[in-house]
Amino acid sequence: MEEIKTNNEPLETDEGSTSSHIFIIKVTTNKEDRALELISDKVHKKGLNIHSLARPHGLRGYIFLEATDRDSAEEAAYNLPYVKGIIGKTVSYEEIKNMIEPVLEEINIEKGDIVEIIGEPFKKEKAKVIRVDKSKGETVVTLLAAVVPIPVTVKLDNVKVVRRDKDETSEDEDQEVSEEEKEAKKSEEKIVEDTPLGDAPDISLGGDDFGKQSGGLIPDDY
Repeated sequence: MEEIKTNNEPLETDEGSTSSHIFIIKVTTNKEDRALELISDKVHKKGLNIHSLARPHGLRGYIFLEATDRDSAEEAAYNLPYVKGIIGKTVSYEEIKNMIEPVLEEINIEKGDIVEIIGEPFKKEKAKVIRVDKSKGETVVTLLAAVVPIPVTVKLDNVKVVRRDKDETSEDEDQEVSEEEKEAKKSEEKIVEDTPLGDAPDISLGGDDFGKQSGGLIPDDY
């Protein structure tokens, strides 16, 4: 979530608080960050009664603006590129709380993973993880499409795993085992073809006449 606060009092979240109002600003899709920057610049230059601006991660085409009154909100959003205007009604903090407050989740990104970047400026690019710093909430990756691998640091919430390195290794091992099994099976089939059943060589136990005592395998004086 992107959030910018002014020197004014921050948003009051207690029930029944009427110190400020939260407005929904309609902006051009995929230009949310730029629209937020333009509004923030205007607020600081004119000293408007705007308490905070927020762009929740994943929310496209809208940003939230907290102001003392509607006039301040309209002045902050008036006549700016990528800003289309204020949606009619205000919203309460409880209505947008699940989008504003981050939810703690277990980070499951490891070195060697193939990830997709979901935040600008490398949005939708595939990359390989070369280092993970969970304490800072960052990961260092190299873009797969780049001719020269250059390390790029991105936030963990701006990437998603699309292929696990362990899964890739497991698939390679399974493929090697499968190839070995195929070769062994081919060898067995070849042996059967070369020596068909009933073609074993004849074994002679004695002379020409099987009934004669001479030429036996066991000596007569045994």
